[in-house]
Amino acid sequence: MTISSRHVQTARLDTFVREAGPETAPVLVLVHGNVSSSVFFEPLMEELAGQFRLIAPDFRGYGDSERLPIDATRGMRDFSDDLAALLQALSVTDPVDLLGWSAGGGVVMQFAIDHPERVRRLVLESGMSPYGFGGTHGEDGRPTTADFAGSGGGTVNPDFLARLRDGDRGEDPASPLTTLRQFYVKPGLSFPEDLEQRFLDGMLATSVGEATYPGDSTPSGHWPGVAPGTTGMNNAISPAYCDLSPFADLDPAPQVLWVRGDQDQIVSDTSLFDMGYLGQVGAVPGWPGEETFPAQPMVSQLRHVLQRAGGHTETVYPDCGHSPHLEHPDRFAADLRAFLA
Repeated sequence: MTISSRHVQTARLDTFVREAGPETAPVLVLVHGNVSSSVFFEPLMEELAGQFRLIAPDFRGYGDSERLPIDATRGMRDFSDDLAALLQALSVTDPVDLLGWSAGGGVVMQFAIDHPERVRRLVLESGMSPYGFGGTHGEDGRPTTADFAGSGGGTVNPDFLARLRDGDRGEDPASPLTTLRQFYVKPGLSFPEDLEQRFLDGMLATSVGEATYPGDSTPSGHWPGVAPGTTGMNNAISPAYCDLSPFADLDPAPQVLWVRGDQDQIVSDTSLFDMGYLGQVGAVPGWPGEETFPAQPMVSQLRHVLQRAGGHTETVYPDCGHSPHLEHPDRFAADLRAFLA
């Protein structure tokens, strides 16, 4: 089945969208994660296009969508509002199923909070913690410091950021391509070269700056010395502004299929992108210790909220990293079909 793409002008922005499947089929919206785009869903779309009308947009500032700023003080609401405007522009009025990958999981949870009447079911693929990324501890997402130090735009590896900005296609340790190979999937997994290069294109299409990715930052008197700013993606997913725990109070909350890999290094209770865990293993100097700045238990936090909501199924794929839909495509597609049937 052919995947088509187009720009859709909504009431909020010019959104680039990939689409597949018959218009009369049930709608499944695919929402990508950070430093990526809807291109990462192309293999899944080819597999599912016979059963669903698939709609896969690029975030503002990502892929080929308009480079508009992200108001981080609204948490994930810029993206939730953008999605609502897109569905309106596409004349999709019935409740839809949504799949959110990584930070996209936060977007679809926020969409369910904002528009519960428009949601049928949710699939969270390697979904982020409902309490944001970094700066909290405990399964109930308690702030580690008053200013949420260790989260936000200042926590990104500056070498990676510079290479992303410069369009680096090399294989140095901090390059986007190496990040794709080492963290987006379990290390050692290989893609056909043309597909890998398309994924890399999707990463390099990220708009880099204070308004988009990763956002601005402010100094902090707490380790590791940076706290969130007010603009950009990594501040939007900071616990300073991102709190998706009201999902548990929806009545009724939509049914959720949560799929994750057992070797995910990004969203994990031992995440290699979390300052608390990086300090613990000695990768970031000056760590003040477990009592002062513990690692964020991201998986435990999401489980805590989903258990409060009720009606969720957690499925853990063995031998799998951050992208089950790419690493175990046949099983993922089968699980998705069974859940959405």
